[in-house]
Amino acid sequence: MRKQLFARKSIDKLISDSENPNTRLKKTLGPWALTSLGIGAIIGSGIFVLTGTAAAGEHFEVDSILHAQVMDLIANLFQYGNTQHLLMHGRPPAGPAIAISFILVAVACSFAGLCYAELASMIPIAGSAYTYSYATLGEIFAWIIGWDLILEYAVSNVAVAVGFGGYLKAQLTQFGVNLPDHWSSPVWAGGKWTGSYFNFPAFFIIFILTVLLVRGIRESAGANNVMVAIKIAAIMIFLVVGGALVSPANWHPFAPSGFSGVVTGGAIIFFTYIGFDSVSTAAEESENPQRDLPIGIIASLIICTILYVGVALVLLGMMPYSTFVSGDAANAPVAYALEHLGAKPIWRSIIIIGALTGMISSLLVFQYGQTRIWYAMSRDGLLPKIFSAVHAKFKTPHWSTWIAGLFVGLPAGLVDIGDAADLSNIGTLFAFVLVSLGVIFLRRSQPERTRSFRVPFVPLFPIISVLLCGGLMTGLTVITWIRFFVWLVLGLIIYFAYSRKHSEFAGGQEVSETT
Repeated sequence: MRKQLFARKSIDKLISDSENPNTRLKKTLGPWALTSLGIGAIIGSGIFVLTGTAAAGEHFEVDSILHAQVMDLIANLFQYGNTQHLLMHGRPPAGPAIAISFILVAVACSFAGLCYAELASMIPIAGSAYTYSYATLGEIFAWIIGWDLILEYAVSNVAVAVGFGGYLKAQLTQFGVNLPDHWSSPVWAGGKWTGSYFNFPAFFIIFILTVLLVRGIRESAGANNVMVAIKIAAIMIFLVVGGALVSPANWHPFAPSGFSGVVTGGAIIFFTYIGFDSVSTAAEESENPQRDLPIGIIASLIICTILYVGVALVLLGMMPYSTFVSGDAANAPVAYALEHLGAKPIWRSIIIIGALTGMISSLLVFQYGQTRIWYAMSRDGLLPKIFSAVHAKFKTPHWSTWIAGLFVGLPAGLVDIGDAADLSNIGTLFAFVLVSLGVIFLRRSQPERTRSFRVPFVPLFPIISVLLCGGLMTGLTVITWIRFFVWLVLGLIIYFAYSRKHSEFAGGQEVSETT
C-alpha cells in the first residue's frame, strides 16, 4: 500500500494516455483563446462586488472563535498565550489599500503562475494540478489535490450562480419584471429555511452552460470570447466615467488597518483571482500547449491585475470605504457608487450588463475546468470510467459535463453557501502550494527533461510562492480550515474505499516511470 500511495505516474505514460483515440479530446485552442479563458475565469462578479466588501471589512454578529482569522489566532497565542484578544467579529477593513491587496495577491499568483506554466508546458494533459501532482509527488497527493480541486470549482460556481440569480432578479425589478420569490431565492440561507421552493435562475444558468460545454470547446471558447470583450468594455467605461467622479480625499486614510488589513483584504479578494489555473485544464485541447499555455496563464494574470487595481482605486476614490459595509452598497458597490454620484443611467446599465456577463463567463470556465479534472481522474482509474467517456460527435467528456452540471446546479438552486465560499480560496491556495513544490521535485528528479518554459531562480521562486500562498491561507477563518479538513477526510475515505482499488497502480500493477 505504501508503495502505491507514493507511486508517481510517468510523464511519458500520461502523454501517451492522452492520445488514446477512445478518450482523446479535440485540439482547437490557441494562445488568445487560452488567455481569454483565463480572463473569463478571473474577472467575474468579484471585480464588481468583492472590491467594496474587502475594502470595508466584514463583521459577524455572533462572537465565535470560528470566525477568527488563523493568522490572528496564532499571533495571540504567541503574544498573550490565550485567545482573549482575538478579533472574532470579522475582518478589519483594508480601505483604499485594497489596491495593494490586489497587487499582493497578483504577486503570489504570479509566482504560482510561473510554476503552473512550467509544468503545463512539460505535461500538456487535462487535470491541471492533479496531473502535475501525480507526476511529481505521488498518487495520494494527486488524489488529495484532485479532490480539493473538485471542491474549489464546485463551491466557487455555486456561490457565483447564486449571486447571478440574485443580481439578475434585482436588475429585472428595475424594469418592472418581478420574479416570484418562491422560484428565485435559495431554499436555505443564513442557517434557516426561507420559504422558497427553488432558485430557478441560479439553476437555469448552469443548465444552459452545461449544454454549451457538451456541444464542444470551440463553441464554448467562442461564447467566452464574446463575454470577455463585453465585460472588459464595461470595466473600461467604469474607469473613465468613475474616474471623473473621484475625490482624492476619499483615499485618506489609505490603509486604516495597516498591513493586517491589506493581508486580510487579500484573503477576501483572492476569490477574484481564482481561475488562471483553469487555463492549464485546457492543455489537451490546446493546439501548441508548450508555447500557448504559458502565454495564456501569464497574460491573463497581467491583464486582470491591471484592471483590478484600476477599479479599486477609482471605486475607493469615488466614495469612502466605510460606505460599502452593508446594504446595496455592499451587494453592488460599483453600481451603487455610480447611482449615488449621479452618473447617467446608461452607464449604470452597461456596468450591470458587464457584471452579469462577467458572472456567466466565470461560471462557464469553471464548469469547463471542473469537468476536465473529473475526466483526468477517471482516466487514471481514481473515479468511475463514466467520467472519462467522450462523446462520439462532439469529442467532449459529456457524462462528466452533465454530472458536473447537476453537482453545481442543484445546490445552487437550493442553498446560499455564504461564507463557505472561502473554501474556494483555501482549496486554490493549497493547490498552488503543491504545484510549486512539484516544480522543485521535478527539477531534481528529471533535470534533463525538455522544458519549453522554465521558472527562473529555482528553488527560490517556488519557495516564495509556497510562503506567500501559505501566508494568505492564514488570513482565512478557523471555520474555513475546519470545513477544508472535513472535506479532505471525506476524500481520503473515498480513496481508500474505492479509488485505491481501481487505480492503475492497484494490486501491485506497475506503470513504468521514465525520464
